[in-house]
Amino acid sequence: MSAAILIFTLSCGFIAYVLIGYPLLLAIYAKLFPKPIRKQFAAVPLSIIIPVKNGEHWIEAKLNSLLQSHYPRELIDILVVSDGSSDRTGEIVKGFGDSRVRLLELPPGGKATAVSKGLANVNREIIVLTDVRQPFDSSALSRLVACFADPNVGVVTGQLVIREGNSLEEYNTGLYWKYEKWIRRNHNRVDAMLGATGAIYAIRREFAQSLPSDTLLDDVYLPFVAAMAGARIYFEDSAKAYDFPTSLNTEFRRKVRTQAGIYQIIARFPQLLSPGSPRFVHFVSHKVGRLFLPFALGAMLVSSFWLPHPLGLIALSGQLAFYAASLLDPFVSEDSRVKRITGVARTCLVLVGAALCATTVFFLPAQRLWKETAVGLAKTSVDTETGRQ
Repeated sequence: MSAAILIFTLSCGFIAYVLIGYPLLLAIYAKLFPKPIRKQFAAVPLSIIIPVKNGEHWIEAKLNSLLQSHYPRELIDILVVSDGSSDRTGEIVKGFGDSRVRLLELPPGGKATAVSKGLANVNREIIVLTDVRQPFDSSALSRLVACFADPNVGVVTGQLVIREGNSLEEYNTGLYWKYEKWIRRNHNRVDAMLGATGAIYAIRREFAQSLPSDTLLDDVYLPFVAAMAGARIYFEDSAKAYDFPTSLNTEFRRKVRTQAGIYQIIARFPQLLSPGSPRFVHFVSHKVGRLFLPFALGAMLVSSFWLPHPLGLIALSGQLAFYAASLLDPFVSEDSRVKRITGVARTCLVLVGAALCATTVFFLPAQRLWKETAVGLAKTSVDTETGRQ
């Protein structure tokens, strides 16, 4: 019984620390010890790389958002890297009629290979990497570049703004993203960023090295290359790109890939687990801690059966109610007030479950974890100057 109490207490404490305690402590620390950077815009030549596979629905809008930005047009060079696209992506790019847009067509090889080939075919000092689906705000490029006025900055990432969802499921997924961005802003204030946003980030050419072909997270791998060389990763949240909301199933698949990618990052940057690393506490608390959440939940559930009465009954009842709410959520009407509870429970459980499924990276080829992101087409337009719908 004493062992059960200990396991239950440690499991609860661990879950509370990872999800609530660490973010709150980080917020306090960031407020007390901020580390700002110097910003000043000076136009420099930019290379923009867009790796894409079957992006015919998005590529035209993406290119237009970049070419119509408030950045000197003669300083922009865009390279679209088509990773074995079988749709009209290549045809659309070739027919775009703008000398600033180039196309590199490759056989299917995965995103990491496409990024590496793209990096090998550009030569400008600042390189912007982005995905095909998310259009840029017209000021995004300028705001990214302004941060490189600080010589210590090696990578600058922007903010991915998720448009309002059309269902509570999409709304709850959006809430999760807001929580993530709150943590990211506090990481940024204390020079503890743990990666970039793949849809919008820029990097100095000296840190833009080729990636291992099975890399799942180029937007974490390349920033850590810079960080390990002593450069800063900076989050400029005024540099915005816009994306459509996704379903929970889509978010689950994305989360499986990103969590599996953290296992890769640990293997390739083992110094992150050294107490001497300036990112040790942040990486272990935020990234590694989340990998262990499903195991902590399992330990909490199993140990509850051996807790003394009535604590065991209370603990089991609470956990079973949580799991029951998650399982019932798909059958609850969108108009029901109960959906506010079941939806949040299901979202939490699905995202934690993704961490458990991420362990498949030890048994399957990494490329098997890549799935095309399914999104609903926007039902409203977005003003890219303001982000309003």
